[in-house]
Amino acid sequence: MSRDTIRLPRDAYRLLQTLRAAGHSAYVVGGCVRDSLLGRLPGDWDICTSARPDQLRAIFHDQRLILTGEKHGTVAVILHGKPYEITTYRLDGSYRDHRHPDSVQFVDDLATDLARRDFTVNAMAYAPGEGIIDLYGGRRDLAAGIVRCVGTPADRFAEDALRILRALRFTAKLGFTLEPATAAAALAARDTLRTVSAERLYAELDGLLLAPGAGKTLAQYGEILGGVVPEILPCIGCTQPGRWHCYDVWQHSAAAVAALDLRGQDTRGVRVLCWATFLHDIAKPQCRTVGPDGAAHFKGHNQRGAQAARTILRRLKAPAYLTDGAVGLIAVHDAPLPADDAGILKLLNRSGAIFLRRLCVLKYADLDAHAATPEVAARRTEVERFACRMDELAKTGCYTMRQLAVNGADLMDAGIPAGPGVGATLQTLLTAVMEGRLPNEREALLEAATV
Repeated sequence: MSRDTIRLPRDAYRLLQTLRAAGHSAYVVGGCVRDSLLGRLPGDWDICTSARPDQLRAIFHDQRLILTGEKHGTVAVILHGKPYEITTYRLDGSYRDHRHPDSVQFVDDLATDLARRDFTVNAMAYAPGEGIIDLYGGRRDLAAGIVRCVGTPADRFAEDALRILRALRFTAKLGFTLEPATAAAALAARDTLRTVSAERLYAELDGLLLAPGAGKTLAQYGEILGGVVPEILPCIGCTQPGRWHCYDVWQHSAAAVAALDLRGQDTRGVRVLCWATFLHDIAKPQCRTVGPDGAAHFKGHNQRGAQAARTILRRLKAPAYLTDGAVGLIAVHDAPLPADDAGILKLLNRSGAIFLRRLCVLKYADLDAHAATPEVAARRTEVERFACRMDELAKTGCYTMRQLAVNGADLMDAGIPAGPGVGATLQTLLTAVMEGRLPNEREALLEAATV
């Protein structure tokens, strides 16, 4: 397949041919062209056309349609359960809210439509027989690994402030960097992100953090991200002299995100860990002191960081599971781990194996973003030992009441009166088992309970 040919799904090809047979021009456009040129499998195939929305409805009258975007020129056609968005070529009016055009004007030519798009790598179109239509150097920027605004960057960001975050998400997703003028305009316009809804900000930040190049993007563009999470800004340049660190707080956080090993995590675990790592040291600047030896100390940054993370995640309207999961990890991310079985079992009882496995992943990433010193290596070994023993005890140990060899009915049969005393006795027995003072055996437990 030549570089000027894109293999279209059958349904996308059919839609293009139907539009062209009806006398209209039509192209696949945007992300599907970009991803195809990068050798990636596109998730969606969007189409742009000279056909007006009423003409689209007539052409595809025998198909299921979604018309919610019709006033902006978009009609979605459902084929084999998959929606294909078809949008009329358009010219956007002014953007008074930094997000949505006040009006749209339908136009007849592709070039005018491509001129309104955000980035050069997203402003390419394709049709069989015509090849790639690239009016703004998108292929050149793909080859160079650059995200560049179409036209004047300040104008593109003034039209839609969310494009600032979209630019960063694309750098993280594609492993690219911002073209210098685009980066400068994004920084200058970062405060306009406050005009964007929390839900949209969360979605873009979430996509950035879950992308493979998130750590590098955070390291390069923290000042721009400060427009969304202003708590980041004091972390930039907040030094950490001493035997533990080789980065300032922000670069350390970015390096920790880059170091995350998310293998084996489910979808929720991945999201909780990415956000917890992103925010784990967010309160360090407020807790910073410097000792007589010149070393920096950050007493209480776990707890204050958890409070700050909760504030940030609620402000962004993040899902409750994510807020609770990330805040819980941040609150204890720097706390020591027990080395003895009793301590590990009590921690399993209090927090559960899923939480503790996530905590170990966060601790590994945190430590891997420290200085390469013997002290750091020793602490990493402690986490490895804890993780190994914790996994064993999670499978074989007794750390919940339901794992006890006796239950409430057994205690009442043995003569303990119904009531709060039954639960208290079960808790006493569980503590004795976790501490190794009693075996988890029915007879031994009943004897201890009735003494």
